[in-house]
Formats: sequence, C-alpha cells, structure tokens
Amino acid sequence: MIRGRRTIGLACRRPDGAIYRYRETLRSPLQRSRIARAPFVRGVIVLWESLDYGLRMLMRSADVQLEGEVDHLGKRGNTVVLGVAVVAALGLFIGVPYLATALVRPLFGSSIALNVVEGLIRLVLLIAYLAAISFLPDVRRVFAYHGAEHMTIHAFEHGDPLTPERIEPYPTAHPRCGTAFLLFVVFVSIVLFALLPRVNPIVDIAVRLLLVVPVASISYEILRFGAAHERSPLMRLLVAPGLLLQRVTTRRPDARMIEVAVASLEEALAGDREAEAA
Repeated sequence: MIRGRRTIGLACRRPDGAIYRYRETLRSPLQRSRIARAPFVRGVIVLWESLDYGLRMLMRSADVQLEGEVDHLGKRGNTVVLGVAVVAALGLFIGVPYLATALVRPLFGSSIALNVVEGLIRLVLLIAYLAAISFLPDVRRVFAYHGAEHMTIHAFEHGDPLTPERIEPYPTAHPRCGTAFLLFVVFVSIVLFALLPRVNPIVDIAVRLLLVVPVASISYEILRFGAAHERSPLMRLLVAPGLLLQRVTTRRPDARMIEVAVASLEEALAGDREAEAA
C-alpha cells in the first residue's frame, strides 16, 4: 500500500500469480480544512488515517488471497478493531513501563530519574517487540514488502525507471517511514514525561494517555522536518536511529515483490493524475 497526494494505491499477488491492483480516492480533512493541515494537528490526522486505511487495505488483500472467503468488517468493524489495537498498544507501551517503574520507586531519589527509566523501558519494549515478530516467517515476508515499498519510492524520487533492475540498488530504509515515527514518539515521550510529577497511578497514567496526542503531533513534525532537510548533517543525525531500526522492520525483497510495490505506486500516481485532471 502506498499513499499518494489524493489516492491510496494497493497491489498484492493473487493466488494464480497475477497482480491485483486497486486504488481509492482519499477522503481526508487534510484536503478540505486548513485547520487539519496546521502544524501539530496534521500529525494526529495522518496517524489515524494511516491506521484506518492500513487496516482496510489489509482486509482487502486478505480477501483477494482467500478469493472472497473473508467477510468485510465495514467501517464500524474497522473502528472497533482499531480501537482494540490502540488500547492494547497503550496498555503495553504506556501502562507496563509505568507500573514496572512504580515497583522500584523507592530505589530512585527523584521522579525525573524514574520517568527517564520508564522511557527507556518503553524503548526496549518497542525494539524487543519488533525484533521478536521479525522471526515469524509471515512477518518477515511483510517486512520484505515493506522494503520493496521504500526502494520503489527511492527510485521514483530520484527519477529512475520503475523496473526491478533499477530499483534493486536502493536501500530498504526511508527517512519518512512509520518505523522512524514510532521511534520519535518514544524519544519525545521520554523528554516530555521526564518532567511529570508522580501523584498516584490513576492520575499518572491518565496524564500520560492525554499526552499521547501532543507527543504524536510533535513527533510527526520532527519527522517531516527531518525528511525535508535530510541533506543537513544535523538532520541526518536526527533520522539515523529511525533508519537503523528499519534494519529490523525491512528486508531485502525479491524481484516479484518489487513488481508489486511498483504496481501499488503506479495506482497511487494514476489516481492522483485523475483527481488533478477532474
């Protein structure tokens, strides 16, 4: 799945080996509202839309693979699944680190030190989770397609022909990847949460949950700024951890995977052209 300016492009292999293509016009407040496009607002919208479209395209691709044997969840079903996934993620990456540090609170002289340790636990959990699932064969295949998407986008941005031979030399990491965004979220949360006083578990966790939105907003702006100035030595240093983490979340694809990524990009570009001509 590749997102264009106005279109989502999807491609996947059918059971018979042919490539299934699909594109869908984006219906985003980012296209209609200046407020939605405002800094520190747009990041939250992009994040939610990425989750929503990602889940729907995943279900569509599963339907293609199983030749219609999967029932679509519908918009309400997608919202429920997204909600459950978000709650589980918040429980793992917000609740668990906080509770772990609460158990050793007497060993620390200040809440700042305790909160920094909490952030480091969150970082370790993220890396460990990604590393653990990368050993699953199906996930490794997904990570290879992830790498194919990045390589294809690199080739497109450099004006190269979208053929496997010209795409293969490019790296699987990309500075605007969602993996880098997650890493920025963790780093920004360490800085912001470090200054929070510890009152009691209910208040502390509630405050952290409320701060998830501004943390995501700030992280998106950092990622966006870094990608726009990727030639700057300072920005290269800033995005380096995200690129490093993509060694876990991407794999080198084969030529057939690259063909699927190209088909997805072509659908997104074709949809953008149609929308601009309309």
